[in-house]
Amino acid sequence: MEHPLAGYMHPMTEVATHPDDGAHEPAKASTQHLGAMERIAIYDKVIDILHTCYDPEIPVDIYELGLIYDVKVEESGEVNLKMTLTAPNCPAAQSLPTEVKYKAESVPGVTGANVEIVWEPPWDMSKMTEAARLQLGMI
Repeated sequence: MEHPLAGYMHPMTEVATHPDDGAHEPAKASTQHLGAMERIAIYDKVIDILHTCYDPEIPVDIYELGLIYDVKVEESGEVNLKMTLTAPNCPAAQSLPTEVKYKAESVPGVTGANVEIVWEPPWDMSKMTEAARLQLGMI
C-alpha cells in the first residue's frame, strides 16, 4: 500500500510558526522545502499525536473514531487537516479543532496547521476502526 503522501507536491503557501514556548507569531512565508521523505515522517508523527486527542464523550481517540478525514503535509511544513465531529451540536465543537491544531503544530518540522471542519461525508459509526469498535465493546 502506497503512503498517502508519496509523490504529493504542492506550491509553498503562507504559514504560521509555532515556537517551542507555545506563543504564536504572526503568519510569515517559509523558505523551507521539505522532501517527500521528510513530509512522510511529519505525516506519521502528526497521526501519532492525533491518537492523543479524545472526544470528551467517547473514550476513544479521534483518529480511531474516524473523525480525521484528511492530513496533508506541504513542502513548507504546513499541515492541512480535514476533520469532522460526531454531530454538529457536539460539545467539543469549539475545543477539539483547537486541540488538533495545537497538537499538530507541536510536531517538529511543522510550521503551522490549518484545521477545516467538514460535514460531508457525515460521520457515522462505520468510520470507526476495528480497534475503536473493540474498545467500545461493539465487537
